[in-house]
Formats: sequence, structure tokens, C-alpha cells
Amino acid sequence: MPFSRRDFIAASAALCTSLAAHATPLISVSQPLLPRSRSKRVVIVGGGWGGLSAARHLRDLAPELEVVLLEKNPVFWSLPLSNKWLTGLADDKLLAHGYPTAASAYGYTFIQTEVSDIDRSKRLVITPQGTLDYDWLILAVGIRYDYAAWYGDDRRAADYTLKHYPCAYIPGSEQRALKEKLDHFKGGDLVMTLPPMPYRCPPSPYERACMIGALLKSRRIKGKLIVLDPNSHVLGFGRIFSEQYPDQIVYLPETRIKSVDPFSKTLQTEVDDFHFDDAILMAPQQAGDLAWKAGLIARDGEGKPTGWADQHPVHLHARKDENVFLIGDMIDKASPLFGHYPKTGQMASRQGRIAAREIAARARGVSAEKLLPDSTCYVFTRIEPLEMTRVESRYRFRGDGLIVQNVKQNHDPNPRGEDVQWAKAMFAEFLAFKEN
Repeated sequence: MPFSRRDFIAASAALCTSLAAHATPLISVSQPLLPRSRSKRVVIVGGGWGGLSAARHLRDLAPELEVVLLEKNPVFWSLPLSNKWLTGLADDKLLAHGYPTAASAYGYTFIQTEVSDIDRSKRLVITPQGTLDYDWLILAVGIRYDYAAWYGDDRRAADYTLKHYPCAYIPGSEQRALKEKLDHFKGGDLVMTLPPMPYRCPPSPYERACMIGALLKSRRIKGKLIVLDPNSHVLGFGRIFSEQYPDQIVYLPETRIKSVDPFSKTLQTEVDDFHFDDAILMAPQQAGDLAWKAGLIARDGEGKPTGWADQHPVHLHARKDENVFLIGDMIDKASPLFGHYPKTGQMASRQGRIAAREIAARARGVSAEKLLPDSTCYVFTRIEPLEMTRVESRYRFRGDGLIVQNVKQNHDPNPRGEDVQWAKAMFAEFLAFKEN
């Protein structure tokens, strides 16, 4: 059932308590989290769009398999639509949902726990509460922030940044902290650094900039949002910022961060130095911690880690381990023709369905049909009045087997809630969401 604002605040507090309690790794824990199953077992780590979709479709496609979903957060929180929520244009009850409802509806086991490690040689997932054996493992662990790009091994600076300048790209308490920051911003220079591509999107950082620009304008706040973007212009946002928010947004594309001092509120780019009154510091992104711990990070031609998980581009199993599937925002390039899939919610959901088909087929000793994912996302380019761009990414196999990408962008000057209807349809698919 949907969560109310009070439920979400309580769940966020529970999450903080849970994370604090699990801060110390407990790799020595050996008791089983669940009894060994008589059926073959699929363990899914990560209850986002990909993990939830994989769990639902596995139960449909292979009811003979036991499916266990592990997720550290107490509630599902949608990053699509979260920019609207940050500025009061979307309600908590649409973005926050309980895991037990979906687990009960589709017939899999949900356990709220944080996974601390994976032993691939023994096919064990390790949690503070015990270990869990698997026949197949699906990792849908999302991203982590690469603060080392700014601070090296200075953990104090990284922790300070996460606490005081959250960017809310990982579901959990960051969303509430960033919303409170924006609600209480009184003026001055608000710096927002954007991560270099590839990165998780949604939430689109450019849409977020539009939302914040509209907030500053509507509240008549004497301040500026300074957007430092290491990438080139995207979707013409430079023009949009200058036309709609000339007094609210300073947009600097192709501006790379050299160093950040979160304590003195300063940062240095290749061109200039900036002092800020407040900030939203989006560091470069990488695959989540468990992909690194499991030894599943891809390497480039020089043998250096790419930062992303090394998956088969079609079947989605790890190149090093066919019993482990890698889906969602954590994965590496899909094709030399275009690089990475967009790291969107729908893309993760579609990959979850593909992984479920692969495992269902392998459990029966047959080959799965080769399928490719797709992606749809909505980005608001104007707030008053609303204007929106729909971005669709579709894929096909070329004659030589390589994956080809086709991207279409459709501008809508008069949206009628298509983004909300799309989200509700997706939530109905993998969360068993029903409107009251």
C-alpha cells in the first residue's frame, strides 16, 4: 500500500538507525539466514527497479524456484519523479512503497538486511544476520559516489560532504536532507556540481536545476544556482537556463572539478575557483560497493578498472561468473557503438526481466530467447508553464550481433501528467501498486 508522509519520515529514521547498527562489517557470521532450500534458490540483492522486476518475473516464469529479495532500506523510494517531489510538485505517497506488499502479491521472500559481502566460491551472500546460499545471484546494487576522485583516501572529507552537501542520487535519507536544504535556503551562491557521464538519471541533474531555478524565482530568493557541468550541453539546457532563469542560474558546461574543500566551502575548476554558501555536490559515480567486493568490475584495454560491473552485453551474467547476473545502473558498456545503456529506472526494470528469463531458462536446461531492454524517461524543461521532453531509447541487433541504439526526443509543450501515469504503470508491474 502507498506510504504517507508520516510513514516516509518514520521509515527514513528507521533507515538511519539500521545503517548505524550495521556499520561494522560482520564477515565472520556463519549461521544461515534461511534454512537451505529444497528448491533451487535465486537471491536478489537490491530492491530498486531492477531487483523488484527480477523478483516479480522470476515468480511468473519459474514458480518452482525459491526467490529471496534482500534490501537494506525499509521502503522503496523512486528516483524518477523525485525532482518534482523535492520542489513540492509530487507527493510522498506516489514515490514511497512498502516491500511486503509486492513480496506477498508475487510470492517471494523479502528480508530487510544489508549485505556486507559475497563469497562467490561458496555461493554465499553474507549479512549481519547470517549467510544465505544461492544457486543464482542477481546483483542490482546501483551506484556509489566516487569521492576518491576529489579527496583520495580522505574519508573525513567524503563523510562530511555526504552529510552536509547530499546529492540524493541514492535512495534513503539523502532525499529528505536535500529537500530540507532547499526548503530552508535563504540566498547566496548555491553550487551544484554535476557528475561526468555516465551517471544515474533520473533524477536528471538538468531537470533538478530547472526545478531549483523555478523555486528561487517563485520565492524571490536573492541567490543563484551555479551549475558546474563537466559534460557538453544536453537537450539544449544551456539555452533553457539563460532564457527562463537568467537571474537564478549560472550554467558552466565543460567545467571539470580539480579539487573540493568542503570544510572551507571552496572548490577549484580548471578555469576558476568558487566559494559557495551552500552546495549540492555530485561526485563521479561508479558501480555499488558489492560489485567491487565480489571482484566483478570491468577493466579497460590498459587493465585499469572502468568503475562499472563487467556483464555479458546480451545475457547479463557476469563475465567471470555465469551464476551471477548484473543489472541496472551498476553495469558497464553494452556496445562499442554507443557505450553505456542509459542508467534509468525503466532500463533497470527491463534488465531485471531479462535476467529472470535467463535464469528460468537455465533452471530448465534450455537457452533463453535473446531480448534487449528499452528505456523511457521524462524530463521537465520548464516549470511555469510545464514543458516536458520524453526520451525514448530502443535497441536492436545489427547483422554482426552488436547492439544498436536509437534515441528519440519528443518535446511536449502541454504535458498532461504522462510521467505520473507512466510511473503508476511501472509500479503496478513490479510493486503491485494499486490506486485507492
